[in-house]
Amino acid sequence: MTASWQRWIFLQFPFEVWLRNSYVYGGFGLLAPWRGGSWMLQWAEPLGALIICGLLLLAPFVSTGVIGFLLLAGAAYWALLSISDPPANYLTSIHILVFLYASVAAIAAVLSPVKAAAISGLIKLCLYLLFFALSARVLRSPKILAGVIWVYLMLSLVVSGYGIRQEFFGVEQLATWNDPLSELANDTRVYSYLGNPNLLASYLIPAIAFSAVAFLIWKTWPQKILAAVAFVCNTACVFLTDSRGGWLALLAAGVVGALMLYVWYGDRLSPFWRRWLLPLCFAFSFGLLAVAVVAVDSIRIRLFSIFSWRGDSSNNFRINVWYAVFRMIGDRPFLGIGPGNDAFNLMYPRYMESRFSALSAYSVILETAVEIGFIGLSIFCWLIINIFGQGLQIVKHLRDHHKQEGLWLVGAIAGMAGLMTQGLFDTVWYRPQVNTLWWLMVGMIAAYYPQIKQFKQNG
Repeated sequence: MTASWQRWIFLQFPFEVWLRNSYVYGGFGLLAPWRGGSWMLQWAEPLGALIICGLLLLAPFVSTGVIGFLLLAGAAYWALLSISDPPANYLTSIHILVFLYASVAAIAAVLSPVKAAAISGLIKLCLYLLFFALSARVLRSPKILAGVIWVYLMLSLVVSGYGIRQEFFGVEQLATWNDPLSELANDTRVYSYLGNPNLLASYLIPAIAFSAVAFLIWKTWPQKILAAVAFVCNTACVFLTDSRGGWLALLAAGVVGALMLYVWYGDRLSPFWRRWLLPLCFAFSFGLLAVAVVAVDSIRIRLFSIFSWRGDSSNNFRINVWYAVFRMIGDRPFLGIGPGNDAFNLMYPRYMESRFSALSAYSVILETAVEIGFIGLSIFCWLIINIFGQGLQIVKHLRDHHKQEGLWLVGAIAGMAGLMTQGLFDTVWYRPQVNTLWWLMVGMIAAYYPQIKQFKQNG
């Protein structure tokens, strides 16, 4: 029974055979003869990595329109690669579920009461999903993967460094981010170049995870010092955002990362440390957190406000938005109102309570349910389970085959766990600066799955 469930959850079927006999797949590989003589496509993966790096470098500083243009360029390049090289050998269960997710979103858009806005949202969603497809194609080389992560880590130092500077020199608060009745009403919340503390925290969570594993992967002491500096700066900046969701995301990423590193290095430990290292690390970490809660007023006030229900203005606002979203879901439970924030903005005023206008559902789960219904939410949850399940299998195989790049995937899984934790209570996950990072990390996992199948065949 367990094997049967795993077979369905991870789609362990020979769908490559079906693909090669399908009419849809017939369009792929049409230009395969041209690829062999093309100088450009002999460098296909490095050129794709340049597009990814260009997007990463510009994302924190430019408008969403520019990011959209770069995503469109990436989608066009993926299409060029696909018609010149059939992707069957690179196809994974993650690709299949992403396609199902996009298909449900397309049906929801066609049946939406605000069709034009929903189709616009569908186009944006497809650009992100094609960015995933591009990432999964070009990140199969360990050197390219390491290079892309290096670019992101160096950029995170610039972003977090400017955020830390805002704490020391002050910065104008662009909105009422603190409860006006709280003791922290006049507290500075840093936002760096991103314009929103919660968005900044979410953007830096994967950087913290990657900098931690970079310390283990990079060989020389200057490299390790650089990784340590990135870890400290990014963590400090997340703390200075005063983002409760960001703090919870940091905690989740830390727990998941610690567990996976323990599994990775567990066989190398003595019996004593194999038994006690993890409990001692967690005891020390939670002890440190307890001291911080007692000694630092801002931490204590912000953390305790999570449990104050309507006693905190931010909590009260979200609760009122959630009640309205529940009514929206109740009216269109199966396929929702259509994808995209434009569709939400047109439909939400019909359900909102007075004085509680909102641009999103303030929860990725609720946002998915309201946009593409419970059918879409089921596919999305299936996709999440598949991503983490496949990721764990890949990490295990890479560890068994002594492939050090498996630690990058440990960082990716920890980072995604953090983003999903924050996504339970916020929707900055949908912002392009974060959503591109999410699909990049999903692409990292999907890129390595074909190599795992080769390991199994060779084994």
